Amino acid sequence: MNTTDTLASGATDFSPLAPPAGAADVGAYPPQTRPRRIAFIRWLRKIHGWIGLWGAALGLLFGTTGFFLNHRAGPLRVSTGVPQVTELQVPLPQPAPQSPRELAAWLKDELKLTGKPGRAQKEPAHPVAWGDRSAIQPEHWQLTFASPQQMTSADYWVGSGYVTVKRTGNTFLATLTNLHKGVGLSVGWVLLIDTLAGSIILLSLTGVLLWTQLNTKRTVGAVLVLGSMVAAVCVGLA
Repeated sequence: MNTTDTLASGATDFSPLAPPAGAADVGAYPPQTRPRRIAFIRWLRKIHGWIGLWGAALGLLFGTTGFFLNHRAGPLRVSTGVPQVTELQVPLPQPAPQSPRELAAWLKDELKLTGKPGRAQKEPAHPVAWGDRSAIQPEHWQLTFASPQQMTSADYWVGSGYVTVKRTGNTFLATLTNLHKGVGLSVGWVLLIDTLAGSIILLSLTGVLLWTQLNTKRTVGAVLVLGSMVAAVCVGLA
């Protein structure tokens, strides 16, 4: 018996082939939408991968510095090194600065200080007792200039011809920790950190979409889980 006779006789039973894995999910979509869905998932995987690479680079820095911040005090304290402290008496120009802001601008230009001036502390003149005598204590200014590499403080008594400047230089690990905290940094660094926060959000969203693969049942399940978490947080804060 040849093949032709077998086919003609109809004796052979050809059972339908089993559908490939995932065919049920694909069949849930109209044929014309499948290529677009597959192309979107592939594009989503690429975006997820590139965002993950950027987040991993910044995450390595912030994970390391976060470890030292977590152990900056006991009982498991990890030292970031001993800072180098120097102190200097700087003669003031004539006429002397008339406000803390003017003093900060002069010091920044005169000593080439890095970092942004912090909030100045200004203590007005007031009477004080010294034994059985009383005196007027002059006005007192305190300024700070913060940067990741160092911290500079200025102490000035109004009427004095000098201002005391104290500089504390940070070690490399302490500098990295200040980068984590954003001490004395520019707007550019703040925006850079915002990209890390944004990448974490995008990784979460694209990760959920890749897990669902736009399958209706999985998407509904993910929405229910996320909705439950949001509701639990809202109830906890209420």
